[in-house]
Amino acid sequence: MCFVQFTTNRENAELLRQLVELFSAKPLHHVSPDILGDAYEWILRYFAPQKAKEGEVYTPREVIRLIVEILNPKPGESVYDPACGSGGMLISSYQHVENEQGKSEADKLFLFGQEANHKTLALAKMNLYIHDIRNAQLTLGDTLLYPKFKEGERIKKFDMVIANPPWNQDGYDEEILKRGEFWKEGFKFGFPPKQSADWAWIEHMLASADDRTGRVGVVIDNGCLFRGGKEKVIRTGVVNADLIEAIILLPEKLFYNTGAPGAVIILNKNKPEERTEKVLFINASKEFQQHPEVRKLNQLGDEQIEKIVKAYIEFDDADGFSKVVDIEKIKENDYNLNVTLYVFPEEETEKIDLAEEWKELALLEKELEEVTGKLEGHLKELGYMGE
Repeated sequence: MCFVQFTTNRENAELLRQLVELFSAKPLHHVSPDILGDAYEWILRYFAPQKAKEGEVYTPREVIRLIVEILNPKPGESVYDPACGSGGMLISSYQHVENEQGKSEADKLFLFGQEANHKTLALAKMNLYIHDIRNAQLTLGDTLLYPKFKEGERIKKFDMVIANPPWNQDGYDEEILKRGEFWKEGFKFGFPPKQSADWAWIEHMLASADDRTGRVGVVIDNGCLFRGGKEKVIRTGVVNADLIEAIILLPEKLFYNTGAPGAVIILNKNKPEERTEKVLFINASKEFQQHPEVRKLNQLGDEQIEKIVKAYIEFDDADGFSKVVDIEKIKENDYNLNVTLYVFPEEETEKIDLAEEWKELALLEKELEEVTGKLEGHLKELGYMGE
């Protein structure tokens, strides 16, 4: 409807005609989908600040890349994004396999996405098409109430579930969610408060993950890690079920629509034995560089991404950066998952050599005496001091 209204104006229609002619004059038959896709991604990113004001969220591709590298999709697996937006999570998953094993193997990845906004869904379909990705199924609908991907009378299961759902989305309390489909299966750990559906999204993602191969990566508001009430009830159940593998505190100012740091939660339906009853906390709040295009934004660089992924793979302690915590310790802390409670960046302290500093101080005192003596002599010559 917006497009139709735009073209009813004769001037707009003429501009559109000229634009079509301009692009028609350029042969694009042999242009790489990567180049076209990058151009389309640039356009999406360019309009991201305005869309953020309208409530649409553009997830920085560096954040997506971080999660994809941790979850490590493989040929033959299925990837599901229940809040797919413009399709960035699915595209990055495809490109991850393509970069490692080639396009033919990437084409063996099965991509699924659901989006509630029909305009955003159209952007996602165009985005995938321009990137020459054909093996994706995208559908329209309210995921929390009416998940579209089903297996009989159950929620469809996927090998990998990845999303940046709307943070602190209101209007999805118990009464509302029980009006939807599959609520018994989707929200078995409890129902969120009306003012924030963060844990409802996490529960849906867990319900959509395969019991043997399912792993989940979600970008979410940092507050859901420690808020009380109904969110704590759900969080308690998820922790006790030993489903959380890692929690990563991101730097602030990564996102167009908020300066809040955000967090990445990695969940695993089948944790390796050496990781059971443990959670890895990574404090990446200091791991950023200045955004090259937007002055007020930060960005995850290649080195920062590699450092975080390496910490996840090694699953070990690193002073001021990562710490493996037993679930019993989390229980003692009343199921508080705030990363800074377990690992806090160490402030760099300057090492002081007392002997050298003492020599330097003595030298300065000697120089001060010499300067003072010379100054007194000059003042006497000028008659400002008595004999």
